[in-house]
Amino acid sequence: LRAHGLFGISIPEAHGGLGLTMEEEAGLMLVLGRTAPAYRAVYALNSGGAAQILLRAGTEAQKARWLPGLAQGALIACFCLSEAEAGSDAAALQTSARREGGGWRLAGRKRWVTNAPEAGMLMVMARTGGAGARGISAFAVDPSSPGVMVQPAQPKMGMRGALVADIVFDDVALPADALVGAEGDGLKLALAGLDKVRLHLAALSAGLMERLIDEGRRHALARRQFGKPLAEQPVIAALLADGVAEALAARCMALELARARDDGTLRPADAAAAKLFATEALGRVADRVLQVHGGEGYMVGSAIERLYRDVRLLRILDGTSEIQRMVVARGLLG
Repeated sequence: LRAHGLFGISIPEAHGGLGLTMEEEAGLMLVLGRTAPAYRAVYALNSGGAAQILLRAGTEAQKARWLPGLAQGALIACFCLSEAEAGSDAAALQTSARREGGGWRLAGRKRWVTNAPEAGMLMVMARTGGAGARGISAFAVDPSSPGVMVQPAQPKMGMRGALVADIVFDDVALPADALVGAEGDGLKLALAGLDKVRLHLAALSAGLMERLIDEGRRHALARRQFGKPLAEQPVIAALLADGVAEALAARCMALELARARDDGTLRPADAAAAKLFATEALGRVADRVLQVHGGEGYMVGSAIERLYRDVRLLRILDGTSEIQRMVVARGLLG
């Protein structure tokens, strides 16, 4: 990933990145979905959540400090938003940052932080004011700061190549320039890049569907039952054909909407619709392909068994399907 510059796909060349268009990023996600989807989380946080907030609102000094290392993969970034009582309802977070002297004191606990065990930079959302979204600010935090405690990595059902852990902030002293953007703008900055993330996941899901269908095709041609290959059983062929149609639809949605984002015409509801359709379709395709494999696909160690576990996360990650439906409905109904 470092050798190909993939940690900096969304970071401008001026800061050491590749500066790809959204359409180019979607093409990359399609390829990654066919190979090892867990790796997307490893580098996407560098060029995504952390870097995009710095690019939108960071000072020149903050950009100079963090962006080149993120673009090169010398630093691995974390995005610290979720908490025990703040998942889909991000505005309910309780981690706090209070002013002290010329700086800040950060206290709280973040959950399910991807890349936490390997992090060299943390983008932390913390409450600096009253209740609700307007009381939340963004902070760039060095994980070596006293009081930052990364907990042991937590085992997951799938996507095991992307390490996840809680992070505890025990009265961490931060300098004044740890604040990124204006006080109270943290959640707005965190949510501003969601359309990009949703298109990433739509394209990743399309690539995963293509990989799953290829696994199903090869198995159906090689496995014989009732004196002929499974592929000659109409019911098996139909399971795969439905997957082909859904994969093609997801691919077309992801690429067309990526082009719309590049030309500035993308609507948030459309990005949510793409993520909703692609991740839900991916779940259906994974289930059908496991059915094609039968007992062999259920055994630990088979490709389909791993992929079946991996894909389940995508209906939860970066906004659940229920949240996507709310966004789509809001776009329709106002």
